Amino acid sequence: MSEQTVPEGEAGAERPEARLERAVRAAEQALIEFEIAVETFRVEVENFSRLHHQKLGPMYTRLDELDALIAEARADRSGDAEDLRRAREARALVMPMPGVDELFHGWIGSDGIADDAAAMLTDQPVKPPERVRPSEEARRLYRELVRQAHPDLAQDEAERERRDAFLVRVNAAYARGEEGLLRELAEEWAAGPVPEAAGPSESEELYARLEWLDRRKEMLTLVARELEDSAIGAMLRMAPDDPDRLLEEIAEQLLAQVSEREAELADLTAAG
Repeated sequence: MSEQTVPEGEAGAERPEARLERAVRAAEQALIEFEIAVETFRVEVENFSRLHHQKLGPMYTRLDELDALIAEARADRSGDAEDLRRAREARALVMPMPGVDELFHGWIGSDGIADDAAAMLTDQPVKPPERVRPSEEARRLYRELVRQAHPDLAQDEAERERRDAFLVRVNAAYARGEEGLLRELAEEWAAGPVPEAAGPSESEELYARLEWLDRRKEMLTLVARELEDSAIGAMLRMAPDDPDRLLEEIAEQLLAQVSEREAELADLTAAG
């Protein structure tokens, strides 16, 4: 059997747009992974910020109040104009007392005062803030869902809208750390319509796509930098594996500062 010859120029030939298509697909996947990383960190920052406020907010408020009381005690003793000015400034930093509606917002249930409110008013222990950091399994499910359902992989507007609506539900479930709901969403997506395979794109469309992806990456880079540079983001990066322990350490430091301020105030009032 004679060996067939391949016409020169046909061996290994590919469409001119094929290389550009591969570059676009690679850029799309890289952008999706980057978006997942940014969104994951954003949820971590928001959750940590909420826990930080719930657990440490009263301590910061107490420190501000003690600073104002100390400054006022010094001003009363000295009568000095500079001390009086410092006292006014310290008092201005103290958060105003909330109104009745604001104070009891969320405390009153169908049976009267909520459990946490009753505990606070009767000097009973109050349960700690609910842990809302997503579990490792929730993170895995979230990443897989975003990779599969990302709107940038859609080939028509109707499919993009379907993916957008689906990911709104995915992001909400992830932000609440609802692992079970994420698993249900994964099953829902697996049973849903399968998007049509991408067909060949024109060179102009591919270049425009690359430019859009580049702009999107620049925007996400700015978002990520703002998150990392924020006070909460910087704190979270100090202990990414155990942020709860970091909160405990900060709480211990604040309690020590409260004790120092209270002792200082007691000395000032006793001397007066």
